[in-house]
Amino acid sequence: MKNRILGSSHIKISEVGLGCWQLGGDFGPVSDSSAKEILETALAEGISFFDTADVYGAGKSESYIGQVLADAGSEVKIATKYGRGPGSFPDGYSLIDLRDSVKRAQDRLQRDCIDLLQLHCIPTEVMAYGAIFDWLRHVQQDGHIAHFGASVERIDEALICAQHPDLTSLQIIFNLFRQNAKKELFDISQENNIGVIVRLPLASGLLSGKYNSSTQFDDSDHRNYNKNGDAFSVGETFAGIEFSKGLELVKAISSFKPDTYTMAQFAMRWILDHPAVTTIIPGASSHEQVSSNVAVSALPELPGELHQALYDFYITEVEQNIRCAI
Repeated sequence: MKNRILGSSHIKISEVGLGCWQLGGDFGPVSDSSAKEILETALAEGISFFDTADVYGAGKSESYIGQVLADAGSEVKIATKYGRGPGSFPDGYSLIDLRDSVKRAQDRLQRDCIDLLQLHCIPTEVMAYGAIFDWLRHVQQDGHIAHFGASVERIDEALICAQHPDLTSLQIIFNLFRQNAKKELFDISQENNIGVIVRLPLASGLLSGKYNSSTQFDDSDHRNYNKNGDAFSVGETFAGIEFSKGLELVKAISSFKPDTYTMAQFAMRWILDHPAVTTIIPGASSHEQVSSNVAVSALPELPGELHQALYDFYITEVEQNIRCAI
């Protein structure tokens, strides 16, 4: 596993991390044994960055991480989030609320200091007002968190957060269906030494190439209940692409793929080829999937002309099908 430095933090993390949204049950039910196996496999495969949130399964994801990674060592870094929980979102933010949320996360994660706390897709006006960043600094100075960043839904929100010189990271949606960060954010993030964490690298699994028109998702899976943005931003599900249209686009994109890559490997290798990206955080529903994701780190970079062809395809065929502001 190759490693990269996360922004100005000097923290070295694996360039393939583990997104732990699935461990909260929001991609369908997950058993205790399966969650444990996924986390243990990630450690064994060299993953040293784990991303979760207080609202994933109402704390269930954090609790799994705390149980399995309690003795993992200081080289293993855990990032969690604040801002979408009941009583906080959309207008209950305060220093007390933030501090109490962090303390609850510390208990579940079994950590005295959280490596990275990220604002979790909070309203744009709260980001722009800026007081919440001062509260983050207070909690940091108190020793509850080592670093702070922000997870955002749109690039304009990322640019608001990037104005804070002590911001360590930005977590964004970036994949073959959402390429706008290449032109609108990456130069600024590199200039300001802000790490970029990429979520939804496979667009909720759509870019894995494993789905078809007969694929069904569990009632508890956001790919079912949020497919049209009924629960939260539609951009968080299939990167905002309508499912059947996404299947068409994946079929077309697969024609660009080298024969020796799986579709999932191709999609994730494309992301890692961008120097501004620090890590990708694909989720996993099995230990085999963890191992397959990790293998992407060892694959060679894709040719420059292929990157250009994929960007041209995005501009002409994909971008107009995204059903949300990006």
